[in-house]
Amino acid sequence: MFQSIRWRIAIPYVILFMLVMTGLSLYISDFIYHTELNELESKLTSEARLLGGTLEQRIIGEFPSHGLDVLAKEWSDDLGVRVTLIAADGEVVGESNEDRATMDNHLQRPEIQQALHEGMGRSIRFSRTLGADMLYIALPVVKDAEVLGYVRLAIALDQIEAKVSSLRKTILTGTLIATILAILLGVVVAEYTTRPLRDLAKTTQHISLDAHSDQLIPTTVDEVGQLAGAINAMRVQLRAQYGRLDTERKKLVAVLKQLSDGVMIVDEMGKVQMVNPAAQRMFSVKEGDALDRSLPSVVRHHQIIDLWRKCLESGENQVTSLEVPGKHQIFQVEAIPLVHTLPGSVLLVVNDLTHLRRLETVRRDFISNISHELRTPLASLKALAETLQESALDDPPAARRFLNRIEAEVDALSLMVQELLELSRIESGKVPLELKPVPPQDLLTSAIERLQLQSENSGIQVQLHCPADLPLVLADPPRIEQVVVNLLHNAIKFTPAGGNITLSAESSEDIILFSIKDTGSGISAEDLPRIFERFFKADRARSGGGTGLGLAISHHLVEAHGGRIWAESLEGHGSTFYFTIPVVA
Repeated sequence: MFQSIRWRIAIPYVILFMLVMTGLSLYISDFIYHTELNELESKLTSEARLLGGTLEQRIIGEFPSHGLDVLAKEWSDDLGVRVTLIAADGEVVGESNEDRATMDNHLQRPEIQQALHEGMGRSIRFSRTLGADMLYIALPVVKDAEVLGYVRLAIALDQIEAKVSSLRKTILTGTLIATILAILLGVVVAEYTTRPLRDLAKTTQHISLDAHSDQLIPTTVDEVGQLAGAINAMRVQLRAQYGRLDTERKKLVAVLKQLSDGVMIVDEMGKVQMVNPAAQRMFSVKEGDALDRSLPSVVRHHQIIDLWRKCLESGENQVTSLEVPGKHQIFQVEAIPLVHTLPGSVLLVVNDLTHLRRLETVRRDFISNISHELRTPLASLKALAETLQESALDDPPAARRFLNRIEAEVDALSLMVQELLELSRIESGKVPLELKPVPPQDLLTSAIERLQLQSENSGIQVQLHCPADLPLVLADPPRIEQVVVNLLHNAIKFTPAGGNITLSAESSEDIILFSIKDTGSGISAEDLPRIFERFFKADRARSGGGTGLGLAISHHLVEAHGGRIWAESLEGHGSTFYFTIPVVA
């Protein structure tokens, strides 16, 4: 009902009218009630004084214990009120309406106490004896400055209440009639007043359904017409501004969606007001779960919460770095106060440095590893050359042995350079793959045959589990054979004598899953994520030989075939290397 402006105009005035009439009726009835009550109180007070004076003349000494009931009844019949005569100690010695023998001591009654201390007592209370509200007036009977007793007059207030109730009914009837007339008049006035506004609202609603409509709101010559003209002008301006804002909003949304940095806006109460997709990925939340929620429940990192608080308190940019436990992620967070654009809000920009730090670590380790790999053969070559220059040239057998050592070191350096060049060509895509259908069993068998002598010399048993009916894979046989040889060579190198190595292949949907499982020393959980990096060796002493490029080459060759390679290992319990190759479509 209050959704209509006509009722919002009519109903408040009707309610106001009813409240005024109700308040007026209450005031008048209360005024009449108290006026009647004051007149009755004055009357009873005068009569009580008259009776008190009569008692002063008739009583000698104290109140007599008998004979006052008749006097109280006579006065009650003459005055039309209840008369009670009370001794100074509170004992009722005369009563006009009840048996005084059943009445308790009246000394503590409010009107008696007030008469004792103030010379006149007054009280209105409910009488359980008569079952009605009563007005009590009490005056002390004094003779020679001594209180001999009290005269108390009482009268029921039902007559006054009946008169006031009748008056209230009359006022209520008049109020209802006037309210009905006020409602009718209010509805008529509201209908006439709001009709132009309803027409304006109807036309405006029609235009709002079609934002591109050129229809204008009809205008009149009154105030509503001026409002319609202002709305028409404002509508034209708003359409132009909305177009510009919509274009800017689309640009901002496109930038925020493509931005790799996480962006969040947090208001002064700590509620998240905006979060872009990058921030959602970083903190593993959805936009619907993050908006209007507290910052601690979204990010769950006390460093970011402290950063936001410092920025809010200082009003200056704040920067911090944090590492996410368990995920090995490193974030740099900058808090920027939005003093002018959104006062009280803070912009949080989260930059994921994990990849950069990892690249720095890989680069640092690569330089360290390649320096180590080059330093050993170069130092050996220098020592051999110096030995030859000093004395070995005069000893042909020793010279020949040193030359053979030099040749071996040069071959190792040449192999390292060759593998580096090959890895570089593979990464750059300059090594074309000659893909053709190949049975998976052939790829594993050829690798086993090439390393059979090495496995036998090491006392290791190599087993093959490969069904003959597996689908053909689309691969470059020499390249995949190189992958298997690298993996099998590592397995033989790190498996002690008496160990077992199992090569297997199995079909899984549209790929063939190859695995090389050994019973060797295994790889630690710390080293496992980095084993496919260049020159990385789990053997920190680098005493196992090799260049440390075999797994990196295998990784790139498998990915060049559209597959994936990974390893599972438990230190001290062997390792299993897996890689996948797509089957022939």
